Amino acid sequence: MTHVLIFHAPGTNCDQETAHAFQLASAKSVDIVHLNHIVEKPKMLAQYDILCIPGGFSFGCDLGAGKIFAAKIQQSLYEPMQEFRDAGKLMLGICNGFQVLLKSGLLGNPNKITLTWNASQRFTTRWVHLQTAPSKCVFLQGIESLYLPIAHAEGRFLTQLPEDVSALQKSQQVPLSYAPEDNPNGSAGNIAGMCDETGRVFGMMPHPERHVDKMQHPHWTRLDSGLSEAGLKLFRNAVRYAR
Repeated sequence: MTHVLIFHAPGTNCDQETAHAFQLASAKSVDIVHLNHIVEKPKMLAQYDILCIPGGFSFGCDLGAGKIFAAKIQQSLYEPMQEFRDAGKLMLGICNGFQVLLKSGLLGNPNKITLTWNASQRFTTRWVHLQTAPSKCVFLQGIESLYLPIAHAEGRFLTQLPEDVSALQKSQQVPLSYAPEDNPNGSAGNIAGMCDETGRVFGMMPHPERHVDKMQHPHWTRLDSGLSEAGLKLFRNAVRYAR
């Protein structure tokens, strides 16, 4: 049995789609719970196998994408979420959720790694080609490539030093990258997603929940016979592992 918890906060707008994706992946239950309720009752985390922070513009991103959400985690939920991770459970952050995981320190050192404004200085929404690399990342096992939509203004992955990118790649913490010719935001190393050393905590800028049905593909009317629900594979991997 797999039980999924999806955080909701003011400005979150991808929670329903993400819940639908986990349901399609045969999760036993999927609950969308407001962040404040979890802060009040952090022990409820123990009831779940997978924790997901979905996309959107939490708290309006008024102080920067994901910063207020991340500050709330640091203040009230950091230790409970560490315990959740250390219990062998899974955490997924999508787009704004990736920003939250990174800036809260749950995915890496926020003093050395960040997600900042796209090189274009503009909000960008389109589909991108992605490729995977060998890693422990639970979510991407058996997946070689993906074609998924993005929608963000602050998705550019940068490190404090150039060698920090090489260090992450060497430790197999960069399981997901934009195809070199399809980097939409100027991310260092074409990085589109990052996992922790265990492979159980994963953050990614593209939206897998927006490609769980063939008809969501922009060319489905012309290429239907060769399409697959690319994003759904990621959610199935998570549910299968949690079982």
